[in-house]
Amino acid sequence: MRETGSRRNDQVKFISWNVNGLRAVLKKGFLDFVAAEKPDFLCLQETRLGQDVSLEVLPEYEHQFWNHAEKAGYSGTAIFTRHKPLAVHYGIGKKKHDQEGRVITLEYETFQLLTVYTPNAGIDDCARLPYRVEWDKDFLAYVRKLTAEKPLIFCGDLNVAHTEIDLARPKQNRGRAGFTDEERAGFENMLGAGFLDTFREFSDAPEQYTWWSFRAGARKRNVGWRIDYFLIDRALRPKLKGASILADVMGSDHCPVAIELKT
Repeated sequence: MRETGSRRNDQVKFISWNVNGLRAVLKKGFLDFVAAEKPDFLCLQETRLGQDVSLEVLPEYEHQFWNHAEKAGYSGTAIFTRHKPLAVHYGIGKKKHDQEGRVITLEYETFQLLTVYTPNAGIDDCARLPYRVEWDKDFLAYVRKLTAEKPLIFCGDLNVAHTEIDLARPKQNRGRAGFTDEERAGFENMLGAGFLDTFREFSDAPEQYTWWSFRAGARKRNVGWRIDYFLIDRALRPKLKGASILADVMGSDHCPVAIELKT
């Protein structure tokens, strides 16, 4: 479902997408999607490229930034843009978190842009939940530091459904990874720090999801979760002109999300 109108010339488009393997999505219409949408900033998560991989893609984007995990074929993030940043930062400044290629931050004159692939708490048993809670605390401290300098936009797969309307079966999934009290509290802390969930600024409708299991035809039946977001500093709210979930875009178990800001 797209929750925004047509794009104007004075608006900047940001798209975020967990591609679940960049090599794989390149075979599933990724380049056509980018050519059609023409985002000013394209942020990717779960690129799954190793430290020694050099993948030439999207040459029309002069500025490309990659953060690969030390473990080959795992995690990873990337940002593509035509706008040269003032500075680029990789990770959040803590070694224990920065080995998985999960964060890239670009600094511009009037704002900062961050993409993040938040660690999963553990698919079946939440075995990594204590680490996830620690990550949420340290990531929040990092973005607070950034916003003290200039307004921040951050996007990515946050691996949490915030409220019950953000997943198809909240009762059955209560306490499971992505819908634990701890993870939801971590998201609340982001909002408490002054960030806005951009999609919810325009729509309070249920059944708007960004991730579907590959099992049992979940996507066709729209049995999904909304776990991919754009959050912005409250100071940027007057510039926010639209927010979208591009649920019709295939190629990954996630779909892209987008926002448009007035320049």
